[in-house]
Amino acid sequence: MICDLETGVCGVAGEEEMELIDFNQPKKTIEVYYVTDPICSHCWAIEPVLRRFKEQYGHYFNFHPVMGGLLEKWHDGPIDPANGIYKPADVAPHWREVGKHSRMPIDGSLMVDNPIQSSFPPSRVYKVIQKNHSDAVAYEYLRRAREELFAFNKNISDISVMIEIVNKLGLDGETIVNEAEQPAGQQLLNEDFGLARSLGVRGFPTIVMINEENKGVKIVGGRPFESYVDGLKQVLNMEELQPIQLPSLPSLLEKEKLLFSKEIEVMYDVDQSDINAFVEKELSPAQYQVKEILGESYFIPTIK
Repeated sequence: MICDLETGVCGVAGEEEMELIDFNQPKKTIEVYYVTDPICSHCWAIEPVLRRFKEQYGHYFNFHPVMGGLLEKWHDGPIDPANGIYKPADVAPHWREVGKHSRMPIDGSLMVDNPIQSSFPPSRVYKVIQKNHSDAVAYEYLRRAREELFAFNKNISDISVMIEIVNKLGLDGETIVNEAEQPAGQQLLNEDFGLARSLGVRGFPTIVMINEENKGVKIVGGRPFESYVDGLKQVLNMEELQPIQLPSLPSLLEKEKLLFSKEIEVMYDVDQSDINAFVEKELSPAQYQVKEILGESYFIPTIK
């Protein structure tokens, strides 16, 4: 006899008396390469979409961020003539436009007052953390660096700023930044540059998904969430994918440490006008603080 969990009706068990079940997770057969750079504004803009994609469909793929080397140094010629960027100050209005359009806040005035001279130093720090610790810790460093640069207007190529960011991860910032400044740090970065070239990447963000048959899909630039899901379907040759349940907002905020309103809206399909009501429903007042920067709300866990 059996009581059916779905119907609530008790009756004769129809299944075999004993069955063998395989609880092994399916082997991840897709490699996803995310070619990016710490100072790439469009990479900052797709953070909400990329996080949801990883949370819901990450069980299908292995995720590999790759540093692409957006800015080695400023020189006399144009850096990005298509966007009218010839000198650091030209970056500020471009960044502000990206921030306004994406609602991932970007101040940008740093590029007028104290411009970043190269994206290589923070990229090298990323690679050293990845080598000495883990992909997850390195990815967290990348996120913190972008927050400091875009929202809080700090020069993340400055040695003292890099040390501070790494220290806040609970690591030895001085040791790691020092190692990143050695020739071995640049060698690690060069390996990523070689990988990006082999993937045929010419701009950021670019996401390349490759299956076991070494066939893939390349998605260039910031795209809607559905584009990444459709790309994954193509490389898996599947019409439907099974998303896993999204984490609760309390657990997501605890893990991420800081979420902008746009990130919560995208993750949980919430309208901007409903965001405060949604957060109040999901979190107790003791669990979070809400702050504002550049006209956008952001949420942080209450320090315990």
